[in-house]
Amino acid sequence: MNFKIKLYFCREEVMEIHFDKDYLSELYYNGKCSDKKHRFQPKVVRNYVKRIITLADAPNIESLFVLNSLNYEVLSGDKADLSSIRIDHKYRLVFKVEQKEKTTITVCNILDITNHYK
Repeated sequence: MNFKIKLYFCREEVMEIHFDKDYLSELYYNGKCSDKKHRFQPKVVRNYVKRIITLADAPNIESLFVLNSLNYEVLSGDKADLSSIRIDHKYRLVFKVEQKEKTTITVCNILDITNHYK
C-alpha cells in the first residue's frame, strides 16, 4: 500500500510525499501504528508529523538547507543517494529525493525512521 500527499499551491515548484512503508503512513494519518515493532513515544510521533509537514511545505529540497534544526544531510556509504532530517535527538527520518520533469516537481519518498545512534 503506497500513500501519497500532494500539495499544490500558487507556485511553480511542488513537493510530493510518498510513504514507502505502511507504518509510516499510519503514523502520519492516525498518530499510531498497528505494528508492535514500530511503536514510538507520542513526542516522537508528533515531531514526525511536524517533519512531514515541513517537507510538504518546502518548495524544494534546497530550502531545507537553511533550517538548522532539521540537520538535513545527504547520506553516504551503504545509504548513498538517501537524505535524512532530524525528528529529535535520537531519531532521524530517512527519505529519497527524486526530481520529475514536469513543472519542477520534487518527489520525496519517505523510507524509514531510524535510531541515529545504532
